[in-house]
Amino acid sequence: MLVLSDSQYRRCLLAMVALHILVITASNYLVQLPFTIAGLHTTWGAFSFPFIFLATDLTVRLFGKAPARLIIARVMFPALVISYLLSVLFEKGEFRSLAALSEFNLFVARIALASFMAYVIGQLLDIQVFDRLRRSARWWVAPALSTVVGNLADTFAFFSIAFHDGPDAFMASHWVEIAWVDYAVKLSISLLLFLPMYGLLLGWLMRRLLAWGAQPAREGV
Repeated sequence: MLVLSDSQYRRCLLAMVALHILVITASNYLVQLPFTIAGLHTTWGAFSFPFIFLATDLTVRLFGKAPARLIIARVMFPALVISYLLSVLFEKGEFRSLAALSEFNLFVARIALASFMAYVIGQLLDIQVFDRLRRSARWWVAPALSTVVGNLADTFAFFSIAFHDGPDAFMASHWVEIAWVDYAVKLSISLLLFLPMYGLLLGWLMRRLLAWGAQPAREGV
């Protein structure tokens, strides 16, 4: 955990909240768009959600475990609402018109609820594991193990809540396969892409956030 000035703390906190909401919203929308790769079913959300674990690790580094949990609490409701509205308006990649908001959409609502539950479970596990291991002499131990555990819990909590016996026949029939493929894709992205560049990326992000946080507030802000 770093010692931040009041200006740095406020600005970094705003940046982390916005980043979490952006990744959650994008993932909840993209998970509606399945596709097949090498004969296996997956969704585009598998490629966006690994960024939330990078954001979580960065949050713990900047603020510590307790504030990181508060950030999760702050982002859940706005992320839930924004995800639902966006996914209803653009369900399965097609614009449905504003009139779609006047009707309750069970398919999208289950995705939003599943995202809420899975995000809490996965991120709290990720924070707990990462916080316990981040003092290890081997820098890669904490991000690697926290990603493996957090992604596993998040993925299967999400797909079981969102699609088991759900209104979408394809997703209801294939959610277990899709969950395993999504988990494999997430781990591949996280461990093969993020982990090798984790130290450089984390250092760059922290420097950028701290530099931005140190900027004086504009008049009237």
